[in-house]
Amino acid sequence: MNEPLTDATTTIQELKGRVLEFARERDWEQFHAPKNLSMALAAEAGELMEHFLWSTPEASRAVMNDPVKRTKIAEELADVVIYALEFANVTGLDVAAAIEAKMAANGEKYPVAKARGRAEKYTEL
Repeated sequence: MNEPLTDATTTIQELKGRVLEFARERDWEQFHAPKNLSMALAAEAGELMEHFLWSTPEASRAVMNDPVKRTKIAEELADVVIYALEFANVTGLDVAAAIEAKMAANGEKYPVAKARGRAEKYTEL
């Protein structure tokens, strides 16, 4: 039996490969146009958000202590990440490179000296 995957031991490429293999085994690539995957990703993000709808920030943190709710939330997070990884597979985007570029851009828009401890948009700093 395979060892369980963890963030500490699994690469993005391994995850992308597993997602791609899963889709190929089911002949689902024919349905996985960028349009469809982006919509599925948004739908799954909405399902994740449902778990916290109308909660206060404190309550949204506390809900993670309930094992049953935590499991359901983990499933929704997995759906979001799976669709994001399949989107990357279909479009040929390199997830790590995209994150690195976006973090660099965000670093310029949100310099620590201006943004630390503040929630305003960069145009408001």
